[in-house]
Amino acid sequence: MSKKKDKEELQESSNPFNKEMDLDEVENPKEEQEETKETNESVNDTDGYKEKYEQLNNQYVRLAADFDNFRKRQAQERENLLKYGAEETLKKLIEVIDNFDRAQKAIETIEDCGQVKDSFNLVCKQMKETLKKIGLEAIETEGKEFDPNIHEAVMQTPTSEYEEGTIIAELQKGYKIGDKVLRASLVNVAAAE
Repeated sequence: MSKKKDKEELQESSNPFNKEMDLDEVENPKEEQEETKETNESVNDTDGYKEKYEQLNNQYVRLAADFDNFRKRQAQERENLLKYGAEETLKKLIEVIDNFDRAQKAIETIEDCGQVKDSFNLVCKQMKETLKKIGLEAIETEGKEFDPNIHEAVMQTPTSEYEEGTIIAELQKGYKIGDKVLRASLVNVAAAE
């Protein structure tokens, strides 16, 4: 009988319907409990992601606003530079204009051409000095080798007096500021006979 009894006990223990179940297990089996736990954790994780997203989004919005402000400030500075960039130059030229006005008044009463010539030379010298202070330089030409970057050949004269490619005469003065050519010199260049 004991074999029979053991067999019955074995069948009862393996039969899931014979076991007494906990009420929680019936309502929420273990698999569902684990899924619920994972879902709650993932909801908590998405809260972290949402916070991180909000933080990054706020940083992006601030950065975009800063860049927009920077762009506007640069545009304003560029506009001011174009509008008022010549201010210092014009302040220096005002003194020359004043001397031109004085010379014009003085010419009305002067009968001696020598004084007019001296006044003109004085104002011309002042003008050239002022422009030099601003940075304007005359391009040297006569006797120099022709350079197409700063000279413009408008004539070529066949000659044996000068080496080929040498500037014989300047027809119009050229000017530069620093390394930038404002106006190329118009020159006559020696050519081979």
